[in-house]
Amino acid sequence: MNNIISTESVSLFYSEFQALKNISIDVLPNTVTALIGPSGCGKSTYLRLFNRMNDLIDNVRITGKVTVDSEDIYQKDVNIVELRRKVGMVFQKPNPFPKSIFENVAYGLRVNGINKLSTLKEKVEISLQQVALWDEVKDKLKKSAFELSGGQQQRLCMARTLAIEPAIILMDEPASALDPISTAKIEQLIFELKTKYTIVIVTHNLQQAGRVSDYTAFFYLGELIEKGETKELFINPKNLKTQNYITGRFG
Repeated sequence: MNNIISTESVSLFYSEFQALKNISIDVLPNTVTALIGPSGCGKSTYLRLFNRMNDLIDNVRITGKVTVDSEDIYQKDVNIVELRRKVGMVFQKPNPFPKSIFENVAYGLRVNGINKLSTLKEKVEISLQQVALWDEVKDKLKKSAFELSGGQQQRLCMARTLAIEPAIILMDEPASALDPISTAKIEQLIFELKTKYTIVIVTHNLQQAGRVSDYTAFFYLGELIEKGETKELFINPKNLKTQNYITGRFG
């Protein structure tokens, strides 16, 4: 099975500060990989490598190799717009646009040149069904996205990401701002979506990592301490730092 995402000896610097230290990870297709570790350990920085969101920060320098579908995505000729169409992202807090529910989901499609109304309607419905939101909003598609609850807004943002049919979905603590019921819905969606997508998720919630992921990578102070199958890593960690973090002795 080919790796869909791979990093080879990747280090990242914010000016003089080294946020990532020589990270090598392979991510397999149609799996969920959870990135865990204490705050400030490099999880989100690592996640943002794959859609080049770190490019938006001044004085960032990256060494090593980052590949998506076997393409080195930090080559100068890489089309970043196309990369971000392939690698979608769901953020920590729901961030719907100040538009209708329909136009939130249709936004990425319009940006990519799809304006035929029948096509938009079809893709919007499919995307909302994928995130189990269609039945809740089908009669109020013209209403503002801000009228939805926090959990519904987060699923709407997931639908917006899915509408442009990415291969990879990055999730940066997608349920941390949500109540337990909404969190359970998001976790169920993650489990269902991996049949079609490859997912990498940052989470502070170890129980969540245990529930939704196939593989887990533990970061500490910018280093990758351990990566393995989630069940194995949680039950039988090979590194003492991993064991201490999972058992709550630090972090």
